[in-house]
Amino acid sequence: MTETGTEKEKKILSLGFIGVGWIGRNRMEVLINKANAKPVAIAEPYSTNAADALTAAAGATLVQTPQEVYNIDKLDGVVIATPSAIHAAQSIAALKSGKAVFCQKPLGRTASEVKEVIQASQEAGKLLSVDMSYRHTKAFQAVYDCINNGEIGKIYAVDLIFHNAYGPDKEWFYDIEQSGGGCVMDLGIHMADMALCCLGFPKINEVKSHLFSKGIKLQPQEKKVEDFAKVFMLTEDDTAISIECSWHVSAGQDAVIEAVFYGTEGGVAFKNCNGSFYDFKAEKYKGTYKENLVVPPDDWSGRAGLVWASQLLAGHGYNSISAAEYLQTAQLIDRIYGRQD
Repeated sequence: MTETGTEKEKKILSLGFIGVGWIGRNRMEVLINKANAKPVAIAEPYSTNAADALTAAAGATLVQTPQEVYNIDKLDGVVIATPSAIHAAQSIAALKSGKAVFCQKPLGRTASEVKEVIQASQEAGKLLSVDMSYRHTKAFQAVYDCINNGEIGKIYAVDLIFHNAYGPDKEWFYDIEQSGGGCVMDLGIHMADMALCCLGFPKINEVKSHLFSKGIKLQPQEKKVEDFAKVFMLTEDDTAISIECSWHVSAGQDAVIEAVFYGTEGGVAFKNCNGSFYDFKAEKYKGTYKENLVVPPDDWSGRAGLVWASQLLAGHGYNSISAAEYLQTAQLIDRIYGRQD
């Protein structure tokens, strides 16, 4: 017997949540409130986080370990929001247990880890998504559409900036073995993903990176996380891309977040507003003329998870296209750090 359209619409996703700090709880609450999703199990080692999450997730059970989440047969998917060091292993375990996965970035600390997760997704035939959240803002979508509609001609240069005047407040971010990297892994990965997405994931021919820790340039393979980075790249069709990102920089405001694309017929930009981490605008340029394409407000928080949930409800499984994108981005991050794949 096949499901009717009405039955499909009524289906409710049963989800498990591993890690419910502020990001994990936000993603959970959005899925509960805006998707056909039901929280079944939560794994969270910190009692305060767990208590807050259970308040928002009526009917969910708190379990002691992630393994207990994987062991629940009736779960459709698992949402992972834990420290970076365990993203890959937890994603693989969830996929091998027959669950779809929605994971915070980075999917892995290295391209090798990302490859292993993708292989698990392919072998299980289960949907794998990474929370590249800025892709799902209205401002970014306007930039993407403008570029892909050919409105600013051929893109020949891209300037990407993400400065966080505060930096992370968790100690593991500053341990390279746990984090896999510093501000590039934390912030630059978003900017690289946005650029690659808009450019159609081109081959990158050249990568030159300069990484700093407390103002001192790091040597290749030095076991420290960078808090400032300048990266220069060139695609196979000679598009020049620059990334500048930092933690704790004197930015004069909370954050500077910009992705500016220069084309032969004009320019287009994704920018944060007044130093905000949450409010974004899209602007289109032609000579000295500027046009606002999108301005706040935009309730985008958790939207990537809603896309994953809708795909899961529609029966989507392993996606080779998104998998290739995750791997290409991870390989680029490896090159920025001077790591061999």
